[in-house]
Amino acid sequence: MDTEDDTFSDDHDVSDDVVSSDSDFTPETNSGDHREKSYKVLSEEDIKRIQDDRIERVTTSLYVSSGVARVLLNKFKWNVNELQESWFTDEGKTRKDVGLAESRKKHVGTKKIEKLDQLNCSICFEDFVCDVRVDNCVLCDHQYCNCCWNGYISNAISEGSGCLSLRCPDPDCDVVVTDELVSVIVGGDDKLRYERLCVRAYVEGNEKVKWCPGPDCGFAVEYDDVVGSGEGYDVVCGCGYCFCCNCGEDGHRPVDCETVAKWVEKNNAESENTTWILVYTKPCPKCRRPIEKNDGCMHMTCRKPCGYSFCWVCLDDWGKHAYNSCNSYAGRVVKENNDEERVKQRARISLERYTHYFERWAANNKSMKKSFADLQRMRDENHDVLLAKHAQSSSQLKFVLDAWTQIVECRRVLKWTYAYGYYLPEDNIAKTKLFEYLQGEAEAALENLHHCAEKELTEFLRDGTTAEFNTTFREKLANLTSVTKTYFANLVEALENGLADVDSGSANKKLKTGSSSN
Repeated sequence: MDTEDDTFSDDHDVSDDVVSSDSDFTPETNSGDHREKSYKVLSEEDIKRIQDDRIERVTTSLYVSSGVARVLLNKFKWNVNELQESWFTDEGKTRKDVGLAESRKKHVGTKKIEKLDQLNCSICFEDFVCDVRVDNCVLCDHQYCNCCWNGYISNAISEGSGCLSLRCPDPDCDVVVTDELVSVIVGGDDKLRYERLCVRAYVEGNEKVKWCPGPDCGFAVEYDDVVGSGEGYDVVCGCGYCFCCNCGEDGHRPVDCETVAKWVEKNNAESENTTWILVYTKPCPKCRRPIEKNDGCMHMTCRKPCGYSFCWVCLDDWGKHAYNSCNSYAGRVVKENNDEERVKQRARISLERYTHYFERWAANNKSMKKSFADLQRMRDENHDVLLAKHAQSSSQLKFVLDAWTQIVECRRVLKWTYAYGYYLPEDNIAKTKLFEYLQGEAEAALENLHHCAEKELTEFLRDGTTAEFNTTFREKLANLTSVTKTYFANLVEALENGLADVDSGSANKKLKTGSSSN
């Protein structure tokens, strides 16, 4: 069987009309990594153009109608090369497999009817006048009135994609019903639904295409390799939703699909124990007043007169805050007094360890969603405000959108690094230290970037001078974006390589010479 690569080599290219993208966090030094893939985002219009092009190629090469061509392509998952090979190898078998065998009409649409024939419907047994349009679209000699045809086809359409492989109503006839007949018989909502099912058939029958799982999204993603083969990579749909091509979960690079599955299962199992973590308020560490987190970054400031500044996750004083301790879990020593106490204490420590990672995972997950909403607001609303106040063209504001895009992606990566950390072997101290060091450096850079984009940018939305916006602020935000991207590229590369620096002995050098970005 030909591979789909053969199909892509000469099929309609929609690259000029659709989005093609690589992962934002693929380091240049890691160009051979299996996650560095390209893909295209396809709208329903793009898919229809591809289908029409392939239907035209089949009708030209096999001398069949467009309806028959669609039936054949559905059978062969829209692989033109595979269809042509099968057809020219054994046309009779191919016809029989798809329901074209035993057809007495060698060429659809060539039968001429000189008079209005009186026929008897084999379903309702009523006499009816032959409809030339319908007769020319029926591939067998069984005759039914338009009313019975309409009921039969409409019912099949209402039941879903099975209507695309619908056969003649006669139980002893296997001849297929083509979309040419459907278009003559049905109209209105049924016709629109049928056309949409035809479009969806291209995605659902193609191993290289998947629908985006984002809410209310009508885009599909076409990959450069067969998906579902166990190797996942993150893609960003045209709707902005990021997901893994292999498991369909929220984008989770640099964590593999197996770890994500275990983490999701763990979260479901521990949901009752961690309900309290999901509460939206925490008491201020100084005045104990309840505080709701309504921003994306983790830097919190209590209201006046308290004014205490602290980290939302670990509740430490922000002025003394250290990411390499905030993100670190220091396991407790179990005091073995007796068997019963030892079991209880170990269970408590296990829960505390899970809670440590889950709380940070959940906090970054919430922050990621908030950041995505902020990015959308920046595109839809604040962009025009900044354009009117401080810029002459949209290109001058690209650095702001770049910063927010980077924040969203970094929050996504940071979220999953806590799942990665939870499954690191507890007895491998060297890898744990290197992981926490790299994670802490990246997280500190992200918080600086997020604070600048979230807090400082607000001043320019309200007021602020144009000169300062286009000089000092632009340079600061662009530099923070670049620095953050570099830290996260290093973090992703290290985790995807299994923290191999520990084994090579270069980890200690990093830990000793590395400087904190706090």
